[in-house]
Amino acid sequence: MDKHLFNLRFAAKDLERNAKKSEKSEKDEKNKLKKAIAKGNMEGAKIHAENAIRQKNQALNYRRMGARIDAVAQRVQTALTTKQVTQSMAGVVKSMESAMKSMNLEKVSQLMDRFEQQFENLDVQSQVMESTMCNTSTLTTPQNQVDSLMQEVADEAGLELNMDLPQAQGSTIGTASSAQASQEQDELSQRLAKLRQM
Repeated sequence: MDKHLFNLRFAAKDLERNAKKSEKSEKDEKNKLKKAIAKGNMEGAKIHAENAIRQKNQALNYRRMGARIDAVAQRVQTALTTKQVTQSMAGVVKSMESAMKSMNLEKVSQLMDRFEQQFENLDVQSQVMESTMCNTSTLTTPQNQVDSLMQEVADEAGLELNMDLPQAQGSTIGTASSAQASQEQDELSQRLAKLRQM
């Protein structure tokens, strides 16, 4: 099972690398788009805008798939951890029975602490998995992407377009919530890392 978990994590990282490559290609296409607009080559600009949007969508698709694979990896990890915790708890229960027979209160207290620690570990791992699952959804791209991107690049470069294009509409949907989700994910990851070091 550990081998499958490794393969899932490796696949998620590979998809992230591909997403970064697509983003780099998108930037290259935007630069070409800017040059085409500056030269007044609207047909070429349109082609570069289409290519940039295609690369952006490809990056989003890679990230979406990577998030799904990562979520599966988290589920596998949680299943493995749950199995370990269950085994540990079975051992603790046996130890508690023998401690109760001898009525060694200090030993019983130590065992209860261990028992509670196992539940905390399981709780943190479950929160990490839930947080990962919540973050698998991504935004869809707006309509009229080609015209909007051409207008945006022209505005950034201070260039005039020789055609009537609708104004690019900025999309801030979900930025605040994704930043908060990212922060929560970081906090859970840190707690998980601390637990693994114990």
